[in-house]
Amino acid sequence: MNKEELYNHAFQLILHAGNAKSLAMEAIHAAKKGDFAEAEEKMAEADAAFNEAHHVQTDLIHQEAGGEKFDLPLIMIHAQDHLMTSLTLKDLAGEIIDMHKLIKKP
Repeated sequence: MNKEELYNHAFQLILHAGNAKSLAMEAIHAAKKGDFAEAEEKMAEADAAFNEAHHVQTDLIHQEAGGEKFDLPLIMIHAQDHLMTSLTLKDLAGEIIDMHKLIKKP
């Protein structure tokens, strides 16, 4: 894989992870307003975006496991960091939504 292709993968990771993070935040804001249907919808969209990012990551892992050698640019490290922080936020968003459901329970 050449440097341009590796950068493309990194930007795809950043794009999809960023979308997942934004959607998870939108889900939290919807839950805060008591709109749990919207919160669940946003979380489903966040899951889909995260899955897209995970596919990009898995592709890179499979290529490396198959013998491909990469010169790891800083942007790829940033992309991986972005992916992991987005996953953490998505997981926390689920917990925060559950807490809002309990708090707002009639």
